[in-house]
Amino acid sequence: MKNLLQKTVLTIGGLFLASSLYAEQKPVTLTFHHFLSPKAPPHSKIFEPWARNLEKISNGKIKVELFPSMSMGGKPNELYKQVRDGSSDIVFTIAGYSPGVFSRSEAFELPTMQGSDSLKTAHIIKENFDLIKEDYKDVKPILVAVAGNYMLHTSTKKIDSINDLKGLKLRSPSRTGAWYISELGAEPVGMPLPDVPQALSKNAIDGAVLPMEIFPALKFQDLTKYSTELKNGGGFGNSVAVILMNKKRFESLSKELQGYIEQSAGKDLLTKYGQLMIDLEEPGKNLQRKSGGEVITLSADESDKFNEAGKKVVNKWVNEMNDKGIDGKKIVDTVRASIAKKD
Repeated sequence: MKNLLQKTVLTIGGLFLASSLYAEQKPVTLTFHHFLSPKAPPHSKIFEPWARNLEKISNGKIKVELFPSMSMGGKPNELYKQVRDGSSDIVFTIAGYSPGVFSRSEAFELPTMQGSDSLKTAHIIKENFDLIKEDYKDVKPILVAVAGNYMLHTSTKKIDSINDLKGLKLRSPSRTGAWYISELGAEPVGMPLPDVPQALSKNAIDGAVLPMEIFPALKFQDLTKYSTELKNGGGFGNSVAVILMNKKRFESLSKELQGYIEQSAGKDLLTKYGQLMIDLEEPGKNLQRKSGGEVITLSADESDKFNEAGKKVVNKWVNEMNDKGIDGKKIVDTVRASIAKKD
């Protein structure tokens, strides 16, 4: 009886040990939710490779399940709330979809506040992250970058001067983008990217402020006839693009697993994303041209008029930040100094 009892205890102990080891070896699965199509270049060239790389460097201890096209439910402007509250472990979203959350980060959306390309701007954000880190106190940032240079795309109206914008209804990606459109004499219409094609096809808007990167996936060359940029490229503000992780979920992981995520979220990811935005710009322009459309670069004099309107928007933002107790001027001055050094 004594031997039987000892064997039973050993057997139960072995089962508990095996169960414990299995629990330790079982991979942690993270959900990654976003609003882009699985055919969109950021999904296929950034998100998917990042997920597979994280699985590789963690030796399979972390698995990432991707859910594009809002397939976990909700709307694009709810993605930040989803990751903050934990209904999704990781999301990709646009900061401007959550007004009031990323107040400091808005500096990088403002007209006249970008480097000459998205890669330079992404590195400027990284170098000055301490200025905006308070925006991310409730989440774990994995990537903070910008979309490609924003241009103005119109369905029927050719834009040769600032006066051509008066009375047009134009999609804005953010509230500061809406300020800029208003300053230019047009009417801003706020909406997330997935809603823009239908709005254009139904003539609910006359155009949209967007980067060229979205042309291949959403076929904007079939919805617009003119794409307009300022003399030095882009010029219509930008969007801060972010990959965020639920803070509690990250902190619940072992130091080892946290380390793998930190490793995957380094300079290499930032560089790949910024470079992709650059690489997609010219192909997008070519799609517009091949469809019979036109890519317009405004004259230096007209570009100066747009930039003067942009500076008014920057001043408005600085004043609003100051009212919130945020040193907006310090952010703007520091960022502009970084842009000057990079360019």
